[in-house]
Amino acid sequence: MAKALPIMFQGTHSDAGKSVIATAFCRIFAQDGWKTAPFKSQNMSLNSYVTPDGNEIGRAQGIQAEAAGVAARAEMNPILIKPSREHESQIVVLGKPYGNMQAFAYRNEFFHQGLAVIRRSLETLMNEYDRIVIEGAGSPAEVNLNDRELVNMRVARLANAPVVLIGDIERGGVFASLFGTLALLEPEDRKRVIGVIINKFRGDVALLQPGLDWFEQYTGVPVLGVVPYLPDLAIDAEDSLALERFAASPDEGGAIDIAVIRCPKIANFTDIDPLLSEPDCRVRLVTHADELGEPDVIVLPGSKNTIEDLIYMKKRGLASRIVSLVNEGKARVVGLCGGYQMLGAVIRDPYGVETPLPEVKGLGLLPIETTLERTKITIRTEGMLTWAGERFSVQGYEIHMGRSAPLPGYAPLIEADGRHEGAKHSDERVLGTYMHDLFHNDAFRTAFFNNIRRQKGIAPSGVRLFRSLKEKAFDRLAAHVRQHVAVERIEQIMNEFQQKSAAP
Repeated sequence: MAKALPIMFQGTHSDAGKSVIATAFCRIFAQDGWKTAPFKSQNMSLNSYVTPDGNEIGRAQGIQAEAAGVAARAEMNPILIKPSREHESQIVVLGKPYGNMQAFAYRNEFFHQGLAVIRRSLETLMNEYDRIVIEGAGSPAEVNLNDRELVNMRVARLANAPVVLIGDIERGGVFASLFGTLALLEPEDRKRVIGVIINKFRGDVALLQPGLDWFEQYTGVPVLGVVPYLPDLAIDAEDSLALERFAASPDEGGAIDIAVIRCPKIANFTDIDPLLSEPDCRVRLVTHADELGEPDVIVLPGSKNTIEDLIYMKKRGLASRIVSLVNEGKARVVGLCGGYQMLGAVIRDPYGVETPLPEVKGLGLLPIETTLERTKITIRTEGMLTWAGERFSVQGYEIHMGRSAPLPGYAPLIEADGRHEGAKHSDERVLGTYMHDLFHNDAFRTAFFNNIRRQKGIAPSGVRLFRSLKEKAFDRLAAHVRQHVAVERIEQIMNEFQQKSAAP
């Protein structure tokens, strides 16, 4: 490995805050003048990101690259695992689909190939950047998996990276989880742990101090920071656990009611993040027809298995209820990617991409028919969206395995790169598109909701610049971590670790 100084963040469990802390350090190092790259060798997520050159990686690494001020690239997440059905996932290698594999086959047949890809990717980044911020996955103490793991301590050894262990105090038992993780590590791996960070703290840190003192004395591992919980952070989440922030109760305030259909294979759910920036909107997740009510807007998000999720909606009464609400003029519907496919007349799967079923009827709300194909489309997209007599410049990205063809009555939603994209109902109350990040386009989002506001007798809102909120969020996060984590001490240890390793 070459010149870059690496640091690795591992956690005691999933959703401990590794991605957020890694994002903070990407921003901190960039602010301090270092050319910085994020790295996660293997990511399991249905929230993905399209790089400028059309490769697909985990969304966390794409966002971390944005925080670092560099272009995202496939080497930053060389292996992406996208669960598609029970015990089976699509494996994406260096940004391109490799194939679908069962978990057992992946672990036993792909290990050596995956390790080689990870090693090459890491070497490339180490040669081209000054700092590498590496993120682990799950826990490094999964003793049943460690002989063939590809994402925690084996990667730390490849990069010769010191490790900071992160514990989530919000879940309780943080000292037990930190101590237990350290105790289960192999002795040589435990030596790599230069300290721990306690994340998502709420309350008076003075009350925590006796525990911090005990931990350092008992383990010999320093506590490098206690990071207070940071609310309303406008940075894309990756883990589906983060969806709980949308779980608004039916009686919570919000003049505009937005129901997001949560199916089992929901993907790229960050499409709905900008809806939280609209102060008079209430966003809630819905899994059954009884929960739907009569919302102003229904959002059908993307899906990694559109056919199975469509069947799920039909079994739970959601599909028929959505159609009724549209026909009665009581709701608008926006379908994104897989949600767009569901709104059409039919989805065909001649190659068994998602299920053995050759086809399934859609909701019939848009004049399109979709055929799933073996080749995945991953592109950045920009164009002009026409709606309600206005034209809006929009940009986003596409990730899908199918193509949708027009039927009689078709009207395009977007003219993108010389082609028609998406579709809209004749009264424009139903919209569908393959373009992710549709609501990230501020002018369109504002016009869309102002149209609803006028109909409800609510004063229209000015444009809220959601994309700029992300940049401010990166700086806010970095400042927060600088305040509560011993950043300079970590950098000093990073240098000392490499010097010690290089000594004869």
